[in-house]
Amino acid sequence: MAKNKPLKYIFVTGGVVSSLGKGLTAAALGALLEQRGQRVRLQKFDPYLNVDPGTMSPYQHGEVYVLDDGAETDLDLGHYERFTSGSLSRFNNLTSGQIYESVIQKERRGDYLGSTVQVIPHVTDEIKNRIREAGKDVDILITEIGGTVGDIEGLPFLEALRQFALEAGRGNVLFIHCTLIPYLNAAGELKTKPSQMSVARMREIGIQPDVLVCRTEKPINNEIRSKLSLYCNIPVRNVIEEMDVEFSIYELPLALAREDLDDIVAEALGLEAPAPSMTEWEDVVRRLKYPAHRVEIGVVGKYIELQDAYKSVYESLTHGGIANDCGINIVRLDSEAIEQDGPEKHLKGLDGVLVPGGFGDRGIEGKIMAAQWARENSIPYFGLCLGMQILVIEYARHIAAIEGANSTEFVPDCKDPVIDIMEDQKELTEKGGTMRLGAYTCQIIPETHSAAAYFPDLSKADFAKGEPKTVEERHRHRYEFNNKYRDILTRSGLRIGGVNPKRDLVEIAEVVDHPWMVGVQFHPEFKSKPNKAHPLFADFVKAAMKCKKG
Repeated sequence: MAKNKPLKYIFVTGGVVSSLGKGLTAAALGALLEQRGQRVRLQKFDPYLNVDPGTMSPYQHGEVYVLDDGAETDLDLGHYERFTSGSLSRFNNLTSGQIYESVIQKERRGDYLGSTVQVIPHVTDEIKNRIREAGKDVDILITEIGGTVGDIEGLPFLEALRQFALEAGRGNVLFIHCTLIPYLNAAGELKTKPSQMSVARMREIGIQPDVLVCRTEKPINNEIRSKLSLYCNIPVRNVIEEMDVEFSIYELPLALAREDLDDIVAEALGLEAPAPSMTEWEDVVRRLKYPAHRVEIGVVGKYIELQDAYKSVYESLTHGGIANDCGINIVRLDSEAIEQDGPEKHLKGLDGVLVPGGFGDRGIEGKIMAAQWARENSIPYFGLCLGMQILVIEYARHIAAIEGANSTEFVPDCKDPVIDIMEDQKELTEKGGTMRLGAYTCQIIPETHSAAAYFPDLSKADFAKGEPKTVEERHRHRYEFNNKYRDILTRSGLRIGGVNPKRDLVEIAEVVDHPWMVGVQFHPEFKSKPNKAHPLFADFVKAAMKCKKG
């Protein structure tokens, strides 16, 4: 970035109701600006008092998304990384808990020199500092503010943004406000009053939105746009329609481009940015709408009724389908129902079975039954984190004849702990941020399914040349493959597909006598994108396609 070129800031807020899709809007805008040659980074501010979402229930918050540096973050950061090319860090997710923790620590150290510690300036300064830290080495920083305008928890963030806009100067900051335009069946019309009130609240705080993004079930006509423009003090052109997409969230960049959102942003911020080429996104959407093939994948979990609990898993399966020009029908399966009814009732007819990560012993036997059924019926199986441990337990019980095989997470005093707590986790008493978190190296073993997925163009001879072939993958776990059982399991036909070279931890386990049965201790779903599927997800879908044909 040129020294005389000021960094540009875009702040995305929401009103009327939560879950409007602010994160997806911010991510899609980031994708459009990247297509214009801009270096973009996104961050999320969450007003809740938790330090991070790592200890929150999936029922409360959905998926916990893990970054390379081990930060446990909001699931919107997954959207940010999937839609843009940047790799994010802990600086890209900030909660009220982190802010107050930092302010109190500074007060205890005497950093404020005896001053009375207040929301203004001390809390707002912390927020502004995080904006500055996250904006290094990029052209544009897009910051999403969680929650809804009017929430008491969000007021310090909005005040900080007001101050920041004044300091950054006119032409360097843009405010985008996402709102809902509800349709009332009784009246037969769209209503703009909630949006008017939401913008009024913003203006009371001292922030005038520049762009209004309107979530709506019905198209908004020129009359509605003009009304919103008049009452919200926003140019008509800057009133953006954002209807639900028909097939996939990956249609959103194209939809916003049709509304000229990126043109509006480029003009308002004075960007020297040519019109984007949307060929890449158009190809992604084409493969989603008109795939040449189709398979049915069962996802076996215990939070299966919650869409956001396995958000990255579902998206990564879609990415694997895009890579293979294949539509994915995802069948959500409750592991407790499998325990009650047996696996065949729920799994018969599937082309692949995936067991995602998770914690606790509820539904575990149902997952083990699913793995056994997939192995015995030669159905492709993909285990993620806990799903890899399930693969190992099932194989130990039914192939290696280790009847008491289990994990000490589920049965602390089990006879044969083929999965055991990591040594450096045994003495920990705090749960938050203490697992094995973030990116670790995995050395890939040649002549495995994993080697074929990660390095499809390398022969056995190529693998033997030079340095060992490694990948970096993200982790979030406390329990691991117990190396005390490694020899007996490998002699029985379990194949190690990857290890952590520093600690000799098993990262990938595979079943030899099976078309495709792979478990990984890490979370590959956190590194998959629609235009660049994770190799293992792409290979899993490929195996499911082959299974269907067979």
